[in-house]
Amino acid sequence: MPKTCSDPRRLALHGPTMGTRWSVTCDAAPDTDVQALQTALAAAVQRVDAQMSPWLPGSDLNRLNHAPVGAWVTLPAEILEVLVCALDACRLSAGAFDPAAGALVDAWGFGAVRDAPDAEAIRTATSAAPLARTPTYEALELDSGMLRARKHAPMHLDLCGIAKGYAVDRMADVLRQNGVPHALVALDGELRAVGGQADGQPWAVAVESPETGRRAVHSVVELQDLAVATSGDYRHYLQVGDARLAHTMDTRRGAPVRNEVASVTVLARQCMHADAWATALLVAGPGEGLALAQRMGLEVLWMLRRGNGLVTLGLGRFGSGAPASGV
Repeated sequence: MPKTCSDPRRLALHGPTMGTRWSVTCDAAPDTDVQALQTALAAAVQRVDAQMSPWLPGSDLNRLNHAPVGAWVTLPAEILEVLVCALDACRLSAGAFDPAAGALVDAWGFGAVRDAPDAEAIRTATSAAPLARTPTYEALELDSGMLRARKHAPMHLDLCGIAKGYAVDRMADVLRQNGVPHALVALDGELRAVGGQADGQPWAVAVESPETGRRAVHSVVELQDLAVATSGDYRHYLQVGDARLAHTMDTRRGAPVRNEVASVTVLARQCMHADAWATALLVAGPGEGLALAQRMGLEVLWMLRRGNGLVTLGLGRFGSGAPASGV
């Protein structure tokens, strides 16, 4: 059947941000102002980066990090929204997700200064992470009504485990505000579907196999008004002897994650939530993590390194009753 002038057109938009790239594939009306849409999407991502980047000295996150203990710091509503979600995930996961991992991230060479791990810095950061320390969700006070926050103990916040997911959500908002009802938004391993495709089909998204040095598809998940996020140990890590130390930190141990989880993929309505829980379950490991995911009613796919191969463990649509495609 021939196309008419009212048929939607497929657009592919993208741009740099946060040391990587964002992308949007959408089915938009023929009269869509593509340049205006591109500009609005880029501005939404840039705003998140300017507020929440640990690498930008003037970011709102770093203003809070450098403020004295006990001093109120005025913050934008967006970063407060992310901090509320981060502290909820911290509390519900018993610290497996912890936004106050910044000192450990820096000490192990994964932070703003990409140096080799500093033994003295590691000892200092680790000594600040005993189980007896005040949990972050108690040590950081948020006042959303007054748009402010204050620390009740020294801490160095790092929102890298949640901010990209939030940026994806903000791009989804921009698309809706611009009358685009069919889109797939992506930023690294975080994606969100706005509706389905214009032809009624869901968006098909590949779940990567956690292989170092190459990209391969493990399975496919179909998204419609749904988000997905993956955290793993196969992109950014340290190899110490036979041990692979992920860039994700376990503040309860005061060290990088070290367990048999190669990757965790989580589905949620909001990408911010999927991002945070993928991080939490990576840290928690398969035992604690399975119980946590069941308690939270999450849909999760774990890939575990066992022996010389990978073993999968799934909940929800990723469970044992799911087809081989993982849908």
